[in-house]
Formats: sequence, structure tokens, C-alpha cells
Amino acid sequence: MEPAQLDRTPFADLDRMPPDMLAMLVAALEAMSRHPEIRRVRHAAWLAMRPEPGQRLLDAGCGAGDVARELATAVAPDGEVVALDYSEATLAAARTRHAGGDITYVAGDVCALDFDDESFDGVWCERVLQHVDNADAAVGELARVTRTGGRVCLVDTDWASLAFDGVDATLADTVVAHMHGRLTPRQLDMGRTLRRRLLDHGLSDVTTTPVTCFFPDPASAAVVLPMVNHDVPEADWMTPDGVRDEWLAQVASAGERGDFLAVLTIWVAAGTV
Repeated sequence: MEPAQLDRTPFADLDRMPPDMLAMLVAALEAMSRHPEIRRVRHAAWLAMRPEPGQRLLDAGCGAGDVARELATAVAPDGEVVALDYSEATLAAARTRHAGGDITYVAGDVCALDFDDESFDGVWCERVLQHVDNADAAVGELARVTRTGGRVCLVDTDWASLAFDGVDATLADTVVAHMHGRLTPRQLDMGRTLRRRLLDHGLSDVTTTPVTCFFPDPASAAVVLPMVNHDVPEADWMTPDGVRDEWLAQVASAGERGDFLAVLTIWVAAGTV
């Protein structure tokens, strides 16, 4: 995750998290990376970015390093991946999970990258821009460090698209509205703005893919959606006071009946510098 995140998000400042909370968040990132719906999103991003052997790539906001490890395999044997994150704690987690490949782990800020112009053949930036203060500055930096002809691939969430079925509609609307109220406009709709941001920075051959993630049961949804996850601490819950137990009971009942549904769109946009 990246710098300047809002205090009201769980990823606001991982380096100041208590060790048990940090371990939970890193485990959550890893669980998300294994989720089949997130794998579908990343497959779309892979096709859009087009990594090739011998390239030098940047994973901007690498988290625990799962994408960086896959990119390192794709660019082998002569390529290199730089895995950058603002959090030293997540970089430490990524280093402990290193399983080979040419990966350099670097602390840095996507809004002020410490790399020369045209340093990389391509950049991957996944679910980062919704958390930074100036997403356009970050996109400008990602484009700056990418060589002419290289690809910049952005992945981010459209939280305004979140919807549920199988639960009381009024209660679901209350939970979703409360979450919307805790997020800034850029956090709500970042995914759908990615194409425009790439075009505004002069990138060409821009491709855009909305991936609607479908969660057919509470266990599947809980991996990605914090308001469905029993293990998320109440202080970090995106639900109004007094409705948590009722909401979780509704979710559990829908799961038992088999008619629970949640959907969320994550966007993939990529362009050529």
C-alpha cells in the first residue's frame, strides 16, 4: 500500500500498526491475491500490460510481493522487477516471501518516484491510487519513469458499484451508504477514472476493462469486502454503530439459504507511453 492514505482506512499507515494487526492485514492481502475473482482481475491486467522476457518492470505498491514474484517469472531469465512500497513493514513481508527471481525491493512514494525518466519497460500499479492524495501526480510519475513505447497498467476499485442481494434491502443500503460516507469521492470511483487519467497524461493505445467480481457466498465475499468479514476489528468496520450484529446475521442467513450475492467492479486500464 501507498503513502498519504486516509486515517480511516485500515491501510492508513502500516508501519505504525501493532504487530498483530499488521500480520492480519498482510494475511488479508495474501488471501485476496489467491481469490479467484482477484485472479480474474489480474489476468485482465496481465493481458493489458503484456510482460515479456528481458523487460525491467516496476510494481508500484507491491504489498507482500505476490504480483512482483509473478512478473519476475515472466521477465526471466534476463529481466528485472523493482518492487516498490511506501511501507517498510510490507516490504519486509515481501522479502521473507521471496522465492527466487530478480526482484529488488525499494521503499518509495508513487507520487515522487526516485527513478530516472524512462527507467522501466512497464509499470504495474494495483489498488493504490484510491489511497494517495494526488492520483494524477502518481500517474504522471508512473508515465515519466516508463520508456517510450512501454505500458503503464493501472488496477483500481469502483466502490460505488458495490451491491448486495439476499439480505434486507434497507439494511444493505444503510451499510453501503455508510461506507460511501466514509470514503472520499476519489476512493469511491477511482476505478472508472483510470482511463481518463491515462489519456490526460498523453498515453496512447489505452485499453479499459471493467471486471465485475461476483461473490456467491459470505465466505467468498469476506476475503475482499471488510463489511462481510467477522474478523475485521469493529473500530475498522465500515458499518454504522448498532447494525453490525444484525447485518452479519442477515449475511449468515442468506448464506445458509444459498441466495447471498455481492458484486463489486474493479477496473483495469493500460496505456502506452
